[in-house]
Amino acid sequence: MLFLETLMMPAMRRAAFFSAVVLATVALPLYDQELTLPLKLDSVRFAVIGDMGTGTKPQYEVAGKMIEYRQKFPFQFVTMLGDNIYDDDGGATGDYESKFGRPYKPLLDAGVKFYATLGNHDKPNQRFYMPFNMDGQQYYTYKKGNVRFFVLDTNDMNPRQLAWLEKELQNSGSDWIICYYHHPLYSSGAFHDASKGLRRVLEPLFVKYGVQVVFSGHNHVYERVKPQKGIYHFTEGASGSLRKGNLKKTALTAAGYDQDRTFMLVEIAGDELYFQTISRTGRTIDSGVIQRMATVSSVTSQPAEPVGLVGQYR
Repeated sequence: MLFLETLMMPAMRRAAFFSAVVLATVALPLYDQELTLPLKLDSVRFAVIGDMGTGTKPQYEVAGKMIEYRQKFPFQFVTMLGDNIYDDDGGATGDYESKFGRPYKPLLDAGVKFYATLGNHDKPNQRFYMPFNMDGQQYYTYKKGNVRFFVLDTNDMNPRQLAWLEKELQNSGSDWIICYYHHPLYSSGAFHDASKGLRRVLEPLFVKYGVQVVFSGHNHVYERVKPQKGIYHFTEGASGSLRKGNLKKTALTAAGYDQDRTFMLVEIAGDELYFQTISRTGRTIDSGVIQRMATVSSVTSQPAEPVGLVGQYR
């Protein structure tokens, strides 16, 4: 089926400028382990967090683990997948400090940049908060090395934003194209359904212009979805909030975790994207590598079995 799906892709998708990805992961037991990322020279390194802005002890513990892992893996920036500041009062009672500035202070002091998107619990004025690096925009793009990031506002996916996205994707000129936003196009979380409306308008653009990987939050679990039309979808919505036992097993799920808070580390070196998902206590619950290929003839995958999920799906 994967071969047939590839043959049916538009010619532009099959062109050498765009990419296919081959996933090769090892199904590892759930246990404490060291860094699995290769730390290659001149690689793009970043962390991924979502639904974190609670100001509670678990958020601070995840932040502490991020700080600890940065000693081993000096990531340069952090992508924020929305719900950055829950119960945002506009800063009147120090929400920005207690739910962002304080937990991530050692990272901010070290010069680590945070790039935010807006979630359904975020106020639009967050785009003016300087440490979120949104420059007052609801959606924007930035480039790191050979990677172009597109940050979308899925609270209001209007025609103007879609036209902007298509124009920017056309002009990307990057080896890797990554999009991130709050509401997942595919998800096995029980509380929030996947957004089929967003999927109808975004997925054709992603396929047409060679987006390889997307990140979203909203469901308070971690999930890696099997490739959909050659695109890899990650949900990381458990960096502060958690819905324990909320991940229901579906045919979409390659790996997932709903027992504790998590964050991701990602390294992109040349044609390889490495990822490692780590729990609040430092347990690696998923890891692997996505291979970018110069030309598309077929898409093959070797997805890992769900990691550490026995008795955890509901």
